[in-house]
Amino acid sequence: MAKTKTTFICQNCGSVYSRWQGKCDACGEWNTIVEENTSGGIGGGPQRGAARKGRPAALLPLSGEIEEAPRIVSGIGELDRATGGGIVRGSALLVGGDPGIGKSTLLMQAAAALARRGHRVVYVSGEEAVAQIRLRAQRLLAADTDVQLLAETNVEDILATLAEERRPDLVIVDSIQTLWSDLADSSPGTVTQVRAGAQAMIRYAKASGAAVILVGHVTKEGQIAGPRVVEHMVDGVLYFEGEGGHHFRILRTVKNRFGPTDEIGVFEMSDIGLREVSNPSELFLGERNASAPGAAVFAGMEGTRPVLVEIQALVAPSALGTPRRAVVGWDQPRLAMVLAVLEAHCGVRLGQHDVYLNVAGGFRIGEPAADLAVAAALVSSLSGSALPGDSVYFGEISLSGAVRPVAHAAQRLKEAEKLGFHQAVLPGISPDVPRSREMRTREVEALPDLVAIVAGGRASHDE
Repeated sequence: MAKTKTTFICQNCGSVYSRWQGKCDACGEWNTIVEENTSGGIGGGPQRGAARKGRPAALLPLSGEIEEAPRIVSGIGELDRATGGGIVRGSALLVGGDPGIGKSTLLMQAAAALARRGHRVVYVSGEEAVAQIRLRAQRLLAADTDVQLLAETNVEDILATLAEERRPDLVIVDSIQTLWSDLADSSPGTVTQVRAGAQAMIRYAKASGAAVILVGHVTKEGQIAGPRVVEHMVDGVLYFEGEGGHHFRILRTVKNRFGPTDEIGVFEMSDIGLREVSNPSELFLGERNASAPGAAVFAGMEGTRPVLVEIQALVAPSALGTPRRAVVGWDQPRLAMVLAVLEAHCGVRLGQHDVYLNVAGGFRIGEPAADLAVAAALVSSLSGSALPGDSVYFGEISLSGAVRPVAHAAQRLKEAEKLGFHQAVLPGISPDVPRSREMRTREVEALPDLVAIVAGGRASHDE
């Protein structure tokens, strides 16, 4: 009898080893290497015996007509925005998020919205029974829709069930970590099973033309669990984000083969499910105190959407030998750079002060255009003078102290003007700045100019 072939696979990154070891050399994680039987499964290598003869496939021209509408529009504006205008037929999307963040709630509402538009939707759950899914649908006011349910975890049984009926427009699999295939002899949730299940569902989507949404769990670092190769296999990756102490959720696009990336959809959690927020700037600025020092409004961009958020800074004398630097919602090395430029080129001494920086509302900022707003908030907190309540800030700071222009200045100013802001501090050579009677612009070419503006505001308050 042939000996069963086993390998050792890291459950965090998917690296393969010939023997067990405590630490993965590829990702550096401890106790993530698990023994798996790969004979006959994904990654099992060449099989013994004669190889199967290949079957010729048809070659098709690039030009041709598309029989159906290329996208399925759900009618939920924030979801359609995050997917680039709707879910593309025959595509596979991966949705990840923390446990309890609202992934199943969002997908159930999307399934109900598509069913009301006449689309055939199949909801496959490997974590809940049919009665539990119906109970959640009643709470979300979606029980009256014609969404078909399936509680199954075997991939072959799921595909056989889908082949028996008319082809669905959308298949939701919740979640990919619960699926298992007969081709892989390992436990559900392991790298081999996750890869086999994802590959089978993606192959079904491409062959049938049905869109498939896979729900993925996340690790403690916030990444989708399983090998990164799963993210490369799918057409789009969406992260559902949110802080436990806040009632809003953000659906962020990090990969999209059919639309823009870094797009966001904003939702608000309520007792009857998720409610879409068409104007997130009002949500993030709803409880703002304009008279407090250390608060600056940043006009940012998330994909194609302008978003206004408040950046809060607190600078306090430190009693420690090494002052603290605490950041929530921004990049900590970026804060260290701004502090160094303020001290080197502007004479703002922060070496003996604790610095705390927070993006209000639990929002996460990733673009360097927030440098100018962060610097304004820091100088305002150190001087104790509040910034003008009707002013917004955006611009990138270089190591030389120069303020560099950023893209989409016109859209940022338009969003600020719509929300009642009347002045903006921005780089001096921004090419697409519109001229408006309602919006006054103050252009700064170097960081000392910004410090002078904040100091001038303090002088006018003292007078």
